[in-house]
This record gives sequence, structure tokens and C-alpha cells, in this order.
Amino acid sequence: MATTTIHPSAIVDDGAQLGEGCRVWHWVHISGGARIGRGCSLGQGVFVGNDVVIGDNVKIQNNVSVYDAVTLEDDVFCGPSMVFTNVHNPRSAVVRKNEYRRTLVRRGATLGANCTIVCGTTVGAHAFVGAGAVVSRDVPDFALMVGVPAKQIGWMSRHGERLALPLHGDAEAACPATGERYRLAGNQLTLID
Repeated sequence: MATTTIHPSAIVDDGAQLGEGCRVWHWVHISGGARIGRGCSLGQGVFVGNDVVIGDNVKIQNNVSVYDAVTLEDDVFCGPSMVFTNVHNPRSAVVRKNEYRRTLVRRGATLGANCTIVCGTTVGAHAFVGAGAVVSRDVPDFALMVGVPAKQIGWMSRHGERLALPLHGDAEAACPATGERYRLAGNQLTLID
């Protein structure tokens, strides 16, 4: 059984649930309502809110705040200093805690360094959001997204390799690293079993 390691400078509030084998680094703060799966890594300066669910084997790099109303499924990667939001129109003088918009990041997705995920969106399974991108709309499974605002420029394999496919149409391609095959039908990509 893997043991969970928590650096002495980290704060884990009473009630927080951490799965076995997690690594919690310097100056992390995990709120009491957070639920974190097995084998996760939380880098220096990470904050995790109360209404947060994090799956197994999630990697959250330095200086990321996972605010209330965010769910990260298994195998999600959050790059350094990427940003989540939870209120669409924040004002310091207006309390909007009852207006949080839920954000879902599906299994295996990568969120690049310094990208922003605007609240109320879903990032699809195995999608890849490039560094610095701003996601303000739902992202399809396997989509490669870049820019401000983020636009889809391609497709990615589960292994994180760009696939030789058009954005739309009917086509098939193989992952250059693993040989796994993918089928594009219209604007939806699926892994061929």
C-alpha cells in the first residue's frame, strides 16, 4: 500500500479526503470538504476548495487553485499556474457564491501552463488545452485547443500525440507513438477498440 506524503508546510483541513499514495508538496492548502483520489500529486502553492472532487492519478502543478464547483476526473494534468474560475461575472461588492457554475474536466485531459478554464465549461476526455489558451466553451473529447479565445486546431491521441486528421469529416488515423486507431465521424473522434 502506497503511503500519502504531506509536506510539513501544507495545511490539510479536517474532513478532507485524500486517497493513498498522494504527494502534497510545500504550502498546499486543502479545504475540509475536498475529495481527492489515489496517487495524486499537488505541487507547491496549490489550493483545493471545499466543493471539489479530484479523481485518481491527477497531477496538479505549482500555483494552481482548484476552486469550488470544479471536478477533475482520473488522469487529468493541470499545468503550472493554470486557472479555474467559478463565477461568470465577479464583483468584490456583490456576493455570488450561490451562482457558481460547475466545471468538469474529463478523464485524461491536459490543461497547459497558464491556460484559463472559464467556469461552466466541460473539457472533454483526453483533450489537450495548449499553454496560455482561454477556454470559454465546451471542448470535445481528444480536441487540441489553442489561443485566446481557444479554438480547435486538431486532434490528440490518448498518449498525447497529434493525429493526422482534418477538423471535420470522415477519416481514420493511428497514434504515431502507440498505433492506437481513431475514427473521425463529422466532428466527433472516437478510439477504435
